[in-house]
Amino acid sequence: MFLTGLHILLTYTCSYECDHCFVWGSPRQTGTFTLAQLEEVFRQAQEVKTIREVYFEGGESFLYHPVLTEAVSRAKKLGYWTGVVSNGYWATGTEDAWMWLQPLVAAGLDRLELSEDTYHGDDLNGANGHPALAAAKELFLDNLTITVDPPTEQRDPDAEPGLPLLGGDVMYRGRAAEVLVEGLPRQPWTTFAGCPYENLVHPSRLHLDPLGNLHVCQGIVAGNIFEHPLKEIIAGYDPESHPIVGPLVRGGPAELVREFALGHEDGYVDACHLCYSARQELRSQFAAELAPDQMYGVVEG
Repeated sequence: MFLTGLHILLTYTCSYECDHCFVWGSPRQTGTFTLAQLEEVFRQAQEVKTIREVYFEGGESFLYHPVLTEAVSRAKKLGYWTGVVSNGYWATGTEDAWMWLQPLVAAGLDRLELSEDTYHGDDLNGANGHPALAAAKELFLDNLTITVDPPTEQRDPDAEPGLPLLGGDVMYRGRAAEVLVEGLPRQPWTTFAGCPYENLVHPSRLHLDPLGNLHVCQGIVAGNIFEHPLKEIIAGYDPESHPIVGPLVRGGPAELVREFALGHEDGYVDACHLCYSARQELRSQFAAELAPDQMYGVVEG
């Protein structure tokens, strides 16, 4: 594994409860990094010489703005390129958004990625666009939008797996697999013979959650950095021997169903839909690899 990007899920808590959310973010969701835990993450990341960029995501990262700002500052001082993903709930106007963003810019933030679509309160947009984007431009902060379309079309079948997705149709995993699939066209389960979105053999970016879980795809864990060092997890990553990744590499979600003789429906909306449904059935058997509860809709509180 040649890891270049670490995407830190600062919290599972979110101001919204979007139907398409991979991680079941909501105001009731639990799990947030402390500064002490983030410092341990940075210490371990420094031992992996190939990491060049660190993203902070969620949930909603701005819910813990002081921690986010300090984390960006520490990451930048260590030489990492930094990015933040947000739904922009805090941008009630350009002047207000400026006040939220200016400390992050001063801390060394390189890019703001803003979710801007019907799932993320885009009614705030006026003639000049989203206030957060207007403020980012005033601060000369690199910015872009992530736009998820309502369920209508399939993604580009020729898109390169393993790259961050900045828009397009919903992927039906997480909450989307539970609440958005009703009435949508389906394909035979046997046709989903590969993972179209993630490079599971040679991942270049991983997601790290507040519980220490290192995800090759949301809800598929390669290891836990609070139990084993990051550099050891990376060095020891063997996709073929991983009980979930192995079948996915050999034959996609359909192979996961075959190898474990799982129950299934005749058809599914996309590969993620079948994969997520299969993983739900396997969680009791592979608790460490299919974790945490937050990724599978088990919300405390």
